[in-house]
Amino acid sequence: MELKNAKDAFDRVAKKQKLCYSKTQEVVDRLSQEINKALDTIQENNHESVVADLKKTVQEIAPVNQLEASQKEVNGALTKYPKALDKTLNPDISTAYRKVEFDTRTVHQIIAQFFYRQGMYDIGDSFISEIGESELVESSVTKAFMEMNMILDAMEKRDLGPALKWVASNSEKIKEAKSDLELKLHSLHFLEIAKDKNSKEAINYARKHFAAYSSSCLPEIQKLMCSLLWNRNLIKSPYSDFLSPVLWTNAAKELTRQYCKLLGESSESPLSVTVAAGSQVLPTFLKYLTVMPEKRQEWQTMKQLLVPVELSEEYRFYSVFVCPVSKEHSSEDNPPMRLGCGHVLCKQSINRMSRNGSRSFKCPYCPTDIDASQCKQLYF
Repeated sequence: MELKNAKDAFDRVAKKQKLCYSKTQEVVDRLSQEINKALDTIQENNHESVVADLKKTVQEIAPVNQLEASQKEVNGALTKYPKALDKTLNPDISTAYRKVEFDTRTVHQIIAQFFYRQGMYDIGDSFISEIGESELVESSVTKAFMEMNMILDAMEKRDLGPALKWVASNSEKIKEAKSDLELKLHSLHFLEIAKDKNSKEAINYARKHFAAYSSSCLPEIQKLMCSLLWNRNLIKSPYSDFLSPVLWTNAAKELTRQYCKLLGESSESPLSVTVAAGSQVLPTFLKYLTVMPEKRQEWQTMKQLLVPVELSEEYRFYSVFVCPVSKEHSSEDNPPMRLGCGHVLCKQSINRMSRNGSRSFKCPYCPTDIDASQCKQLYF
């Protein structure tokens, strides 16, 4: 869901709280200063006059009034914050819901695989036991995910042994995928050896494992070798990027991608992708159906989305064509068609304008006469 409003409300509370804290500290410091000043004076002057002056000063400072004013502003922001949370996080999403027939077994399989993929094996086993489908996920897939998570856990502890062993046993397939995973892992291991101030061992390791990449990745290898000159103070060298944990994160992501690819699975959990993509679309649907409630019934039978929604790049897995005439997404029943002039429309739009091919029509974007029978289907 869209959290910007909730974040803005939280930022206002945080800002008011900081101002309140600063004001409180200022008042306390002022009072402390006046009291210490009075204590120093008491040792030399009349006690009664000093106390009277202190009382007058405190009344002028009016600490209670100052603190009440700043606290009132904090309380006001705090009162509005839960309302912003309720509005953002607890909308009635049933207005955007429609009845869709799902293959229950497929849904169960996606959920179970999510648990195993994330390393939550006990939860996955319990889920499968509760739904009574023991053959839902193949044991080979479960074991494969267990191995993948074991490798990733080892990498988090900076142990590259299991990862290098898996890469070595699948080297040819990884090269066919044109992945640089093997070089990434060897580079990290090289840097770990060099970090222990063992330059000779690092050089021997580089000779053994970098030679195969000398023609395609020479600049990267040269940087790694030059970093040895700074291995006693790499953080202040031109090669300090080699200390970044991002290198380990990227290597783990690439290993996950290649492992899942060889397994015949997507690198991201289908459940995670569905929920993340849906959370981008849902706010737009809710707003549209709130403004135009008469569209709710129509939404139950529509084959395309209510309104065009731009998903983030990572959620675009195939080409999408929207007909510039009907504004509808192309589909198997309504594919994109290339007109003789080169413009593209969906098949149903062409059928409407040509009255099911009984006559020619003018392209809506240029004056060319179009024969519907000459239009060619496009495949993206």
